[in-house]
Amino acid sequence: MAEQIVEYLRNLLPPVLTIFVVSMLPILELRGGLVAAAILGVNWFIAFPICVLGNMIFIPFVLLFIKKIFKFLKRFKKVGGLIIKLEERAHDKGEKIEKNKKIGLFTFVALPLPGTGAWTGALVADVLGIRIKHSLPIITIGVITAGLIMSFISYVIPAWF
Repeated sequence: MAEQIVEYLRNLLPPVLTIFVVSMLPILELRGGLVAAAILGVNWFIAFPICVLGNMIFIPFVLLFIKKIFKFLKRFKKVGGLIIKLEERAHDKGEKIEKNKKIGLFTFVALPLPGTGAWTGALVADVLGIRIKHSLPIITIGVITAGLIMSFISYVIPAWF
């Protein structure tokens, strides 16, 4: 699916805008943006800040408005069940990091694994009751850390082979 999205955007937008848009998407995020950047031949020094910005651009709004948005969306049958599942998933992930909330949130966002990242991290922060003034810097540092890990995977390792 990720390849199809990148290929579709690649035909519509220049590479820099493609990686920005890919990094904004909740499932692909920065991880997908950096992989796409490497595939599209975008210089790392250009790609890295664009992917971080793309990944983080909506996170403050998610942190501020997610409860209101979810409450509104639960009224609709078609998406209400999905919202409940998202909340349950965030709650389950939140329970795993409850003990050391801030370190756990950082680790959750920083490890580039499926189902982790800034979007889910913002949901987890909300479930755990971590205020935006604390969660936003933690998520940002986590995204940068994940970006460095993904840069190594996307740019450094392929250069060795």
